[in-house]
Amino acid sequence: MRKVIFVLSGLVLFLILNAGAVQAQSAFDKWPALKNFHEVMSQTFHPMEDGNLEPIKTRSLEMSEKAALLNKDIPAEFNTPGINDAAKRLEEGCRTMNDMITNKASDEEIKKSLISMHDVFHEIAGLCSDSAKPDTDKSKTDKSETEIPDPSK
Repeated sequence: MRKVIFVLSGLVLFLILNAGAVQAQSAFDKWPALKNFHEVMSQTFHPMEDGNLEPIKTRSLEMSEKAALLNKDIPAEFNTPGINDAAKRLEEGCRTMNDMITNKASDEEIKKSLISMHDVFHEIAGLCSDSAKPDTDKSKTDKSETEIPDPSK
């Protein structure tokens, strides 16, 4: 009898731990194209912060292609107007940045463009976190709920 209780306890514990792991999946786990884009972004953005633009100059086409795939493959869970808009801007911005690099834009212009794309990427990541929470789609938020009341009235 003790053996049966021990085995059942272990099974219940296993199921509880695995259920938590499934719920804790990140947007990267659920959206492989986002993860793939992030890999290129991190491998080009962080060197740029240190003054090294060579990675973005050599990988801008790859980044543009990954942004296009990201925009075409949005999981239903993240398919919101805000994420769609940001993914479209990311694809267009990365394509423009690749064209700039191909046409020998200045380092300052490239940096500005990469920083902008980094910001859009983080916008998408933030919106993914918001979409995982119930009723937090910012495009549906009633403005009256977010306004701070004027204490003088």
